[in-house]
Amino acid sequence: MTARARQRIAGWLKRTDDGQVMRYAFGALTALAVVFAITDYREIAAAASAMQPVALPGETDGLPLLAPALTEGEPQAMPGELTSERTTLRQPIAFSLRPGGVLLARGTMDIGASGRFAAEIADRGEYVKTVALDSPGGSVEDALAIAALVREKAYATRVPAGHLCASSCPIVLAGGVGRSAEEGAVVGVHQVFGAGAARPSAEQAMSDAQRTTARVTRHLKDMGVDPALWLHALDTPPDRLYYLSPEEMRHYGLVTAEAVAAAQ
Repeated sequence: MTARARQRIAGWLKRTDDGQVMRYAFGALTALAVVFAITDYREIAAAASAMQPVALPGETDGLPLLAPALTEGEPQAMPGELTSERTTLRQPIAFSLRPGGVLLARGTMDIGASGRFAAEIADRGEYVKTVALDSPGGSVEDALAIAALVREKAYATRVPAGHLCASSCPIVLAGGVGRSAEEGAVVGVHQVFGAGAARPSAEQAMSDAQRTTARVTRHLKDMGVDPALWLHALDTPPDRLYYLSPEEMRHYGLVTAEAVAAAQ
């Protein structure tokens, strides 16, 4: 780099406030992460029609999941033990109203899940105070729509001990006006991709990855969550999970101080 170029950069930094510098830096990091993640995205999307079902830890029956969920090993060991039935987590997400205004959302976020959630809220939403989550994730579109309705209704969100909130599920968790994850809850993220028989071109795969990343990071920012959280998802292949520690969830604002205090 020439001395003149260094002078220009130094001058730009002096004229730019710290907030702008951080925004530019985050944008550059996100773009770079998408570029590196696209290799995993293309490989998995190309093999989606032949991909073996991903099993939850300890499963040997080989039944398929509607979305990739937990695997053992890299990047970390699972931080808690799931208490939910694996067969239930495989089913399309269902909603049940529990005492204290808790609406339990359990199962995979299949396409159309947001419509069923909206119908549930239209029928019994006046009784709901908190949405409890137990899901391996699924459709990002439906997760974003559910999160938007959760925020519109000013509900809290919670991941109880022994429950799972993975893949697209943290998008819904972020929608709560108060957000908590109890000790023993399993919360994780990974790359999202469109699993189907169609094989996308390199250009389409890149476009889809960028569009999804932009929508999710914008959603997190709007919900008051640090979008840098999603860098962990971009860096983690779809058949693995990056498990978020309680400290990380607090750091990124995925759980709120109010929710943490209320759970203690």
